[in-house]
Amino acid sequence: MQNILRILFLFLCSSISFDTQAQLLNDPATLKNVQNSLDKIYNYEFDEAETFISLVEKKYPDHPVSHILDSFILFWKYLPIKDNPAKSKEYVRKLDLCLQAINKKYGKNSLDPEAVFYTMVARGYLAMMYNYRGEMMNAAGEGKKAYNAFVEGLKLISKNPEFYFTSGMYNYYVEVYPEEHPIVKPVLLFFKSGDKALGLKQMDLGTKMGTITKAESCFYISHVYLKYESKPEKAVSYMEKLVSLYPKNPLFLMKNIEAQLLSGRYDVARKELADFKKYNTGFYPLAFHSFQGLLDEKAERNDAAAQREYLLALKAPHDAQYTKEYHAFAYAGLARIAARAGNKSKAKDYYKKCLEKAEYRSVIKEAKAFK
Repeated sequence: MQNILRILFLFLCSSISFDTQAQLLNDPATLKNVQNSLDKIYNYEFDEAETFISLVEKKYPDHPVSHILDSFILFWKYLPIKDNPAKSKEYVRKLDLCLQAINKKYGKNSLDPEAVFYTMVARGYLAMMYNYRGEMMNAAGEGKKAYNAFVEGLKLISKNPEFYFTSGMYNYYVEVYPEEHPIVKPVLLFFKSGDKALGLKQMDLGTKMGTITKAESCFYISHVYLKYESKPEKAVSYMEKLVSLYPKNPLFLMKNIEAQLLSGRYDVARKELADFKKYNTGFYPLAFHSFQGLLDEKAERNDAAAQREYLLALKAPHDAQYTKEYHAFAYAGLARIAARAGNKSKAKDYYKKCLEKAEYRSVIKEAKAFK
């Protein structure tokens, strides 16, 4: 359930309409600074984000939200942070400081709404980090603690429209995850059942009614339409909104180009891919070559050029969380090219390799259908 863990940060600001005496949540100016810092982080304006965070820290020293915002900067600035040992250590330290601040401010195991939210955030992100580092026992321990806080948070769903996103994520993923990973079904028997259709509706409402959760709502509902629902045309509007709001965010641009390509909007994809080419470090070159291959193959009908790009994509490193599927895209493209060239055996080999990487249902369906 790592996708659910990643969204827990959004709870921290979604309690602004609660009937609570928490000072920070009754301080509109500080809440605005928190929102501004998030906007700057999403737009990769980290220095500006730190300016807003410093205003929060000055007024509320050692408040849990400051440590979380600091960790959020690290998460985005060094994406994927798991590959940077020094920053990963700093990231974990910030989250530990958050937990210490929670205990100091609210007491241990407090059910105060603020304490519940900050605990979900810190525990959830710690669980995700341990998961990606292969420390599964630590991940499980933090995940359980995060879930316990999450259950408390579910009781507050009707209080604020920001919860359309989080409840939608839960309703969708608690159903789709065991479909993809049957081994977890016995564990999820103890979870509250969900509803995929309702989850999609709630996430969509989150993109329209959410303030703090708008960006995450757009990102994750588009991801759902790309990966599970095989409806890339529905992902387009959400990703276009994100790129419009945060034009400096390369991850959002990457996912928007993907949605445009998979929905056959090649003219838009071509224009955005030219801009995306400047991101030539980390896992972005893999995305570029995979996308260029799709454009050459599907729009230009140039198999030779597409083949070159797909092979370049396979030489580039991928990240399990963000770009693993683009290796599958490349293998599938090479398989289609081989099939058109009459080399059925080679096409089968490529599709076999594709299935070793693929998680998108549409890609898996294509590979399995080839005979």
